[in-house]
Amino acid sequence: MARIAGVDLPKDKPIKVALQYVYGIGASASQRILTAAKVDPNIRVKNLTEEQVSQLMGIVDKQYKVEGDLRREVQFNIKRLIDIGCSRGVRYRMNLPVHGQRTRTNARTKRGPRKTVAGRGQKRGISKK
Repeated sequence: MARIAGVDLPKDKPIKVALQYVYGIGASASQRILTAAKVDPNIRVKNLTEEQVSQLMGIVDKQYKVEGDLRREVQFNIKRLIDIGCSRGVRYRMNLPVHGQRTRTNARTKRGPRKTVAGRGQKRGISKK
């Protein structure tokens, strides 16, 4: 079983897909890593040799910020935005969408379940016939 950056890669997937299980490595980064290591992108993880695995580990460790370091950096960036009080930081603090999405409708994931308010809905004073 291949283990890169503390993540066990799934055995039955092609290496170009399995590398994407590491936080911080997407499709294009995966392709660049495999090109640099001269590894066939379609080879399955279970068919990799120890030499190929160590080569991939070396490239990922030296050239990419992944997993814990990257997560820490992202959290620090969010904390910095909150501390300086910019509009994005305020949105993070209030747990609202940050990137300009509308909140009058939708945004239920961020805002939580609906809170019923008295007097909303059907207008009062209008009789049904």
